[in-house]
Amino acid sequence: MLRSFLTAAALAALALPAQAQDLLIRGGTIHTGNDAAPTAEVVIARDGRIAWVGAAADAPSTEGLTVIDLDGATLFPGFTDGHAHLDGIGWRELTLNLEGSTSVVDAMARLTAWAEAHPEGPIIGRGWIETRWPESANGARFLTAADLDAAAPGRVVLLERADGHAITASSPALAAARIDASTVAPSGGEIARGPDGQPTGFIVDAAMSLLAPLMPQADPEAKRNAYRAGFRVEARYGWTGIHFMSAPWSDIPLLEQMAEAGEAPLRVYNSVTPDGGAALIASGPRSVANGRIITRAIKYYVDGALGSRGAALHEPYSDAPHTSGLMQTTREDMAPLYENALRSGIQVATHAIGDRGNTEVLTWYRDAMAAVPAGERGLAQPRWRVEHAQILRPGDEPMFRDLQVIASMQPSHAIGDFHFASARLGDARLDGAYAWHSLVDLGVVVVGGSDAPVERGDPLIEFYAAVARRDLEGFQGPDWRPNEAVDRATALKMFTLWPAFASFREDELGTIEVGKRADFTAFDIDLMTVAEADIPGGRAVLTVVDGEVVYRAD
Repeated sequence: MLRSFLTAAALAALALPAQAQDLLIRGGTIHTGNDAAPTAEVVIARDGRIAWVGAAADAPSTEGLTVIDLDGATLFPGFTDGHAHLDGIGWRELTLNLEGSTSVVDAMARLTAWAEAHPEGPIIGRGWIETRWPESANGARFLTAADLDAAAPGRVVLLERADGHAITASSPALAAARIDASTVAPSGGEIARGPDGQPTGFIVDAAMSLLAPLMPQADPEAKRNAYRAGFRVEARYGWTGIHFMSAPWSDIPLLEQMAEAGEAPLRVYNSVTPDGGAALIASGPRSVANGRIITRAIKYYVDGALGSRGAALHEPYSDAPHTSGLMQTTREDMAPLYENALRSGIQVATHAIGDRGNTEVLTWYRDAMAAVPAGERGLAQPRWRVEHAQILRPGDEPMFRDLQVIASMQPSHAIGDFHFASARLGDARLDGAYAWHSLVDLGVVVVGGSDAPVERGDPLIEFYAAVARRDLEGFQGPDWRPNEAVDRATALKMFTLWPAFASFREDELGTIEVGKRADFTAFDIDLMTVAEADIPGGRAVLTVVDGEVVYRAD
């Protein structure tokens, strides 16, 4: 059914990557990420590995090498998106994209245009966020079924909020899912209701499962096209790898097949959905195509998102005192899962955004590690992760260090969320919000990611957000905690070396050093010296994975 959503442009030019070549790259600054030798003038790759790094005057012969002249661009170790959703990135290209909509009117005009162009079948879309819409004072105005009904009369419409933690459904969709005034939301979910008790159409977190039967089931070729589109977008941005969070267990064989067929131009490190956890623990980590696709982690959820007030807080929301957010699970449910993962050597990644959500996860991690002593673990260093780690009580921050837990964070969330975070949290709770610098100072490994398609997914926006802590217009509010910005050397590690560490591959990836894999990203600006305000205006010009040029700008 989803074939009808695929545009001709999106399906065109899904080219396979070029074959690996022996390369000599020169003609621009090369930042190696190696503290002992931070810059170079020439790098040579042979058989997919880095064979030589150094000064141009000392470079060996170019015979037999394909020479790439950077023409003044700047080369870095391959950038890795430490938290993204590869399937969602692809579907964003192939379905209704409401990203950047400036108002309810704008979003609904896009829906109307899409409905007219696609007169049959359900309409699936994503990307709207109300926090800066003129109709939504303090983020209080979510899309409703009435909005969707007026824009696309009689159609089943499901429009996912940008954070992926809420969906607005049209009235025909609610009726098809049998959601009415008597429907009880499942634990960890919410069905928003109007004064008359009727559903408004806004469905949050676990309650979204009620709409699952309405989602068209993609056939294998449609899924393959979505992954192709996702790969193409990520390569164009300059990403050489992606940590695929909530990878559907049923899609792992497809990704592996694509890699074996040469259709996976980037590295993918899979953290699978909980329904695949038992199977992954039973089978153990899996890898194909010389490590191009690796599956060795499970992604769990403990709470929702801040924007839709699903993030679990210790105290009520400042702008909604009736709620403290939504916990998605319990200690009793998670303890055996965490302990089994420790014994099997499977990495655990847990979504936690609110301060209560983070406290609970860190406490449960501590208890699981105490219950499974080092001698019984599948890995001496499990490298467990908290995904997002957005709102922390400052007193909880040392737990990341003490438990050696990785904080997997997305800088662009801060520069978007801070336009409404103060209203949600009040000023005092912002002391532990998006606290990259504080965690790094404690010695915590902080992995940078984008959470695309929740955010745009551009590494330059993420790097800018990390070092500037300003929005894309240069604005920084008085409550944005500028001291939590990081320096550029740290930001570089967040997107290169530290994602390599978080995927157990720091010996192969993350820096430009002899013997490591030939993964490179080149931008037309030097991130280490260019003015902060100019960082988002740059672009990737070269993406190389295992010596394969998978993207090169015109």
